[in-house]
Amino acid sequence: MTSVYETVLEQFREVAELVQLEEYLRKRFEKPEREIIVNFPVKMDDGSVEIFTGYRVQHSTLRGPAKGGIRYHPSVNLEEVEALAMLMTWKTAVVNLPYGGAKGGVRCDPKEMSRGELERLTRRYAYELSQVIGPEKDIPAPDVNTNEQIMAWIMDTYSMGKGYTVPGVVTGKPLSIGGSRGRREATGRGCVYIMMEAFKELGINPRNARVVVQGFGKVGRPLVKYASLKGCKVVAVSDSKGGIYNPEGLNFEKLQKTKIEKGSVIYYPDGKVIQHDEVFEVECECFVPAALGNAITEKRAEEMRCRVICEAANGPTTPEGDRVLNEKDVLIIPDILANAGGVTVSYFEWVQSIQEYFWSEEEVVSKLREILVDAYREVAETARKYETNRRMGALALAVNRTAEALRLRGIYP
Repeated sequence: MTSVYETVLEQFREVAELVQLEEYLRKRFEKPEREIIVNFPVKMDDGSVEIFTGYRVQHSTLRGPAKGGIRYHPSVNLEEVEALAMLMTWKTAVVNLPYGGAKGGVRCDPKEMSRGELERLTRRYAYELSQVIGPEKDIPAPDVNTNEQIMAWIMDTYSMGKGYTVPGVVTGKPLSIGGSRGRREATGRGCVYIMMEAFKELGINPRNARVVVQGFGKVGRPLVKYASLKGCKVVAVSDSKGGIYNPEGLNFEKLQKTKIEKGSVIYYPDGKVIQHDEVFEVECECFVPAALGNAITEKRAEEMRCRVICEAANGPTTPEGDRVLNEKDVLIIPDILANAGGVTVSYFEWVQSIQEYFWSEEEVVSKLREILVDAYREVAETARKYETNRRMGALALAVNRTAEALRLRGIYP
């Protein structure tokens, strides 16, 4: 199977040809500015000491401080983090935020670790990165298996080294220590705003729209919630144990209660249990991959029956899957646009932390929708300009913006 890194690199090279990017810019963007690998000890609850490996990759700081999440997962490796850091550069550029792109992670299994072990791991990892992160340099955020508490520990560790509180070093913090209203659900909510724009473009009435969501975690849950509030009929949802299907629609509150109490959506009482692969075969107006990368393979793409794919996950479609879906005339809203709600509200949080002036949730939501709708229209215009699909349109918009920054800044010395 093609790795996420190979996918991201192939997409970049394709768009570089499309926009006729200069050779030196191609070389610059194919490599990150900085890669940090740290190997550090953590004392476990039983008194033993384990050595963990962590990463932080800063792909670009041309348009501002690097921005990107931190994930804790057994599969984390340098290549994956490099790919996701590059995607973050394009994501922040496509919604025109004054940021570059970064990503980080620690290879571990947080599900097998106690709260105390996670805190010690997080603090030591944050300490190892303390020279390369900061509100003017690189601002981490939550990602896979990390959350508000992890961000609070990183902020505290960094602040102890500075001797004063630095809330702007991370985003996705708890509200009580400088987080932003609307941040927790921003990625899912933003994806729904993008979905509504796609429906409007295709003449689909949201109240007649069937939606399928692969993944019911930090992104999938609010996505199901807000899609339902817009009147969409969410007919299938899956998680790591399988999926649940009901052509009459799934009730969000009941679905969430089932997930919390029983650990999986497959125990939802009013639906048919389906296998992981079957969720890709459900007929719908919009399919939303909201789990890990490379979910939509060539085989799965051939079986899919949808008009729109809204990529809530990072890198969920393989190049082969992409080709099949484009041949089927499926409108693919790429990840760097579809899931940019999270980084957009992270930007709002960073601004609020620096100014120490906080906004209402209504202000946050209004500004979020405005930025995403503008980005959707700019991506559509760019795709028309280059006579290409939306993925290449979004990448062309982002790469051109980042390239212009390097042309104007020049090369030092």
